Amino acid sequence: QLQLVESGGGLVQPGGSLTLSCTVSGITSEYYAIGWYRQAPGQEREEVACISSSDGNTFYANSMEGRFLISRDKNTVYLQMNKLEPEDTAVYYCAADLWGRICSPRPDSWGQGTQVTVSS
Repeated sequence: QLQLVESGGGLVQPGGSLTLSCTVSGITSEYYAIGWYRQAPGQEREEVACISSSDGNTFYANSMEGRFLISRDKNTVYLQMNKLEPEDTAVYYCAADLWGRICSPRPDSWGQGTQVTVSS
């Protein structure tokens, strides 16, 4: 059974850094993509950064490029977030697309989410 479990969220001051982890289990597909998405209160969920399992290709949303870094190590995908701003406050989810589509708007499976709060 496919499972994605996020961890690493918390409270951080503006300008600080945080690294989220997404541990993936139960994937049988050879080609898949893992993405980080976020949803702030009252807003729609949006993609943050995504990575392909086959070739490591990555995609970043415009506002995250240069501040966030997505990487993977075996069955864990990381999201390193730097220079965090209050506007980055949201629940962050990781999701898997079993067709290998990067930052698919409709991934096949979601984690439960982890809260990130940027505040002084």
